[in-house]
Amino acid sequence: MSLSRPTVQLIASRRFGDARGWFTEVYSVPAFEKLGISCTFVQDNHSLSVPAYTLRGLHFQTPPRGQDKLVRCIRGRIFDVAVDIRKGSPTYGQWVGAELSADNGHQLFVPVGFAHGFVTLEDNCEVSYKCSDSYAPDSDGGIRWDDPAIGSGGIDWPLPAGTIPELSAKDAVQPLLADFDSPFPYDGRPLAPLA
Repeated sequence: MSLSRPTVQLIASRRFGDARGWFTEVYSVPAFEKLGISCTFVQDNHSLSVPAYTLRGLHFQTPPRGQDKLVRCIRGRIFDVAVDIRKGSPTYGQWVGAELSADNGHQLFVPVGFAHGFVTLEDNCEVSYKCSDSYAPDSDGGIRWDDPAIGSGGIDWPLPAGTIPELSAKDAVQPLLADFDSPFPYDGRPLAPLA
């Protein structure tokens, strides 16, 4: 299969600062093409999660309306996760995660074929993300955030002991990975640890 599709990437944007504050370029077509990311983004989303330990995910859109996502936290801190759900992938069901914050300015690129979710690590977190396709309710999908089969033991969400995250009614009843028949083909690039 073609290796032209990028995999999950953690992107650290360079900040230029002085006594006034700082400036950063969060997205540029030429810069992202150098990273192997050449999708066209067509929709920007922005969410506010008021209570700490609000968990949103794990979400995706199925083909032909799959979405590449470029995620950043513009207020507060989140732990952002991508799970490989590409049929036939040697890393199927494995996950990677990273802290994204307003302070560190990091972004996570999550390509088509990966479920995405995050948990807020403090109150009043705002997350902004670009998508390569617009929202399509008929293609909306998800898997359980606490499925123990993911990564052979579940995602290691940074939740305090005994904490149950704030969930939407939909996210509380998403199917398990074992009950999901993936429509996403493997593209030849296994999931790799984040740099």
